[in-house]
Amino acid sequence: MTISVFELFSVGIGPSSSHTVGPMRAGADFADELRELPSTVRAVTVDLYGSLAATGRGHGTFAAVLLGLEGNRPETVDPDDVEKRGAEIEVTRTVYVGGRDEVPLCAEQIVLHPLTVLPRHTNGIRFRAELADGTTHEAVYYSVGGGFVERESGADTVDPLAGSPGVPHDFDTAAGLLETCERTGRTVPQLMLANEIALHGGPSEVAEREVRAGLLHIWEVMEACIERGFRAEGMLPGGLGVKRRAPGLYRRLVDSDGADAMDWLNVAAMAVNEENACGGRIVTAPTNGAAGIVPAVLYYALKFRSSLAARREQVVCDYLLTAAAIAVLYKRRASISGAEVGCQGEVGSACSMAAGALAQVMGATAAQVENAAEIGIEHNLGLTCDPIGGLVQIPCIERNAIASVKAVNAARIALHGDGTHRVSLDQAIETMRQTGADMLSKYKETSLGGLAVNVPEC
Repeated sequence: MTISVFELFSVGIGPSSSHTVGPMRAGADFADELRELPSTVRAVTVDLYGSLAATGRGHGTFAAVLLGLEGNRPETVDPDDVEKRGAEIEVTRTVYVGGRDEVPLCAEQIVLHPLTVLPRHTNGIRFRAELADGTTHEAVYYSVGGGFVERESGADTVDPLAGSPGVPHDFDTAAGLLETCERTGRTVPQLMLANEIALHGGPSEVAEREVRAGLLHIWEVMEACIERGFRAEGMLPGGLGVKRRAPGLYRRLVDSDGADAMDWLNVAAMAVNEENACGGRIVTAPTNGAAGIVPAVLYYALKFRSSLAARREQVVCDYLLTAAAIAVLYKRRASISGAEVGCQGEVGSACSMAAGALAQVMGATAAQVENAAEIGIEHNLGLTCDPIGGLVQIPCIERNAIASVKAVNAARIALHGDGTHRVSLDQAIETMRQTGADMLSKYKETSLGGLAVNVPEC
């Protein structure tokens, strides 16, 4: 399996990559299948299983699925249209499948099965279409975290990345990545760049320009999200009564000519996750729930490190490529899904990614990058995912700010060393996987345990 940096950092909408972005993609994929059938569609039923059913409404899953069936995709849909169109569908009880055929929904718009977990993953979606010729067409999809979607076909699950082209520097362990760096004399971002160029049809100057332009675009979207979050006042949706705090902190920093780096780091992370909570345009990094950490740390680096700001474009590319290399390890060896391993798989992996990436652009060796990434995850092991009310607000927003500070500190500690350390990144990732397997399901994005049951929603 080859994973592209643009699959790990994908432009989408809030509030959840696994509960909003993934289900919308699944709905759009199913609509594409229906358009290929010889018979027209008469009605559609949607079943949500496990975590998707338990927290689906708070995570925007209902509207996401329905807009996906109408052919919308998270990277292009207008965030302002999602809630409005979702409400319209609930009233009219019809969807325009693929944006073309007006189709009534079956008796129950979306059927919830919170206590039923399908074999492959806790985030399961079953679509069933009744066709005009009397037959049915059915498909099961799994939203496996970070916006990634896999389709079940018979007894097998189809991995959408399985047929992707090979890359010159494939790796699935941190040890393998370090060995490749040593053998080739290349840095982590140089290896990732070569792989990404290959995925874009390279090697060629055109492919390299496309990759670099794509990375800069990802940062533009991240930075724009931060800037919107700095200025968007008001309350977050969902009924918890949570006020946006980033705008107030931003104003105080500007008015006082504040130069406190940690305050800027906090406000950048909170700005992103408040935008995410409102269903705004964000970038999975590697998920929506942890989307504030990677951009906040890069924002901090460019703002407070003049040597990095002076070579902004190269720093952005190296930072994102390094973060993506670390994300590949979590995706391959464990999970980035809160519904599968708890928040250690989301905020923990994002903290690790940002720590290693910051170390890289600050001049770290490959061994120091690996050390920083290990520190970043080691101190997030066991982190549960227990959002109050099923909303990506408490504790998610503050958790991104705290993890951003951890990431900076992890990079600093690693840079003070020579890269040698007792616990390897591979060992820490395996520990995360085992911890996630042992974790009770109520602590894995169900809102059935932890803060979600000990703090009243109102």
